[in-house]
Amino acid sequence: MFKRVMVAVVGIPALIAILGCAPAGASVVLVMALCGVGAWELMNAVTKKSGEKLLRMTVLIAAVVPAVLYEEKAGGAKGGLLGGQALADVLAKLPLTAVLALAFVLLVFLSAILDYTEKDRLTFRDVTAALFAGLCFPLMLSCLLLLRLEEYGQLLVFAPLGVSFGSDTFALFAGLLCGKHKLTPVSPKKTVEGAVGGLLGGVIGLALVKGAARWLLGLTFLTWPQVVVLGLLGSAAGQIGDLSFSVIKREFGIKDYGNLLPGHGGVLDRFDSVTFVAPFIWLALYAV
Repeated sequence: MFKRVMVAVVGIPALIAILGCAPAGASVVLVMALCGVGAWELMNAVTKKSGEKLLRMTVLIAAVVPAVLYEEKAGGAKGGLLGGQALADVLAKLPLTAVLALAFVLLVFLSAILDYTEKDRLTFRDVTAALFAGLCFPLMLSCLLLLRLEEYGQLLVFAPLGVSFGSDTFALFAGLLCGKHKLTPVSPKKTVEGAVGGLLGGVIGLALVKGAARWLLGLTFLTWPQVVVLGLLGSAAGQIGDLSFSVIKREFGIKDYGNLLPGHGGVLDRFDSVTFVAPFIWLALYAV
């Protein structure tokens, strides 16, 4: 517990500084690192010796996806990270993310075709793990960057983090203090009472973000009914994300995806719920 608290004490201010205070390029680098490490963790957890053939390519693509997505969205308006209006004009004509995704899918399956005659050939598990780790996971987590690009993005980017971390924290303590009824065999320590506490925590976490926006910029980007609805639904999405990554861990008999964050495990252990909450919040903000 001490290590878990200390990582939070150091990590949360650092996360706030990079996402909210530093230039946008720092946020891109952070998300690139999270996606690359997360892809490495997932591939190592899921694949066997045969899957090592896709490891480097998958990690590289996962790390590049956030930068490509950001460049595609920001390039036309600001020149993006690479700068230069001429380059931005060229990039604006290409669906960069779609091109990268298609190229990666083709390369993965081409690798499986060319490797088919070898003894330790690529399996369908290796292929699907690579596609999830290299595309699905980074695209979902990169919604943090899409939020960062919005007006007042330096505050909006904290909406999914507030929901996710608030939900995780309240679920933990509600489960410890009141947990009696098991939630699912996927995660034996999780309880119904903890899940209910997580729903409340999601609302409180988003309310804190709303309060910070009001205090720092005088900005009201959500009404209180919207905070309640998005907090509840966002927490539900985050808990599904948590359990989804737990399914993978149970399937392959691992406790944590890594040990990068002492007391928390790896990137996927800490950002599992954020991975699901970020796209939900990004899409929901368009609806409201």
